[in-house]
Amino acid sequence: MVFLPIELMVNVYRISRLTSWGIGTINILTGVTLLIEVLVGTIILFLLTKRWLTGRLANLWTAILWIPYSVLFIYVFASLFPIISGGDDPNPASGLLIIGGMIVYPFYILILNFFCMTTHEKMIKTAL
Repeated sequence: MVFLPIELMVNVYRISRLTSWGIGTINILTGVTLLIEVLVGTIILFLLTKRWLTGRLANLWTAILWIPYSVLFIYVFASLFPIISGGDDPNPASGLLIIGGMIVYPFYILILNFFCMTTHEKMIKTAL
């Protein structure tokens, strides 16, 4: 859930150059894609965490273990699709947004894990 927003924010100029769409159109499509990804990703992560990690302390490790995977995905993408044109360089503001997202994402995972644990406990109490 971190890789796609980062790549969409960083590659706005490249997408615009390759598709011949305007920057405004790309920004709108990127925003819509991010909203859909956050909604669908939250639902999928909630269901997967509830199914496989409920009642285990392993779900707390997910707040840390996303970092190596996102670094690996970004490195592989940057290696496979290097920036050839100087006009494709991202603007400095996108770096600030990425840093903010990287700071907030572990708390998002912990909150999601908390909701999964509380819904599981409610299900256990109602079953008894």
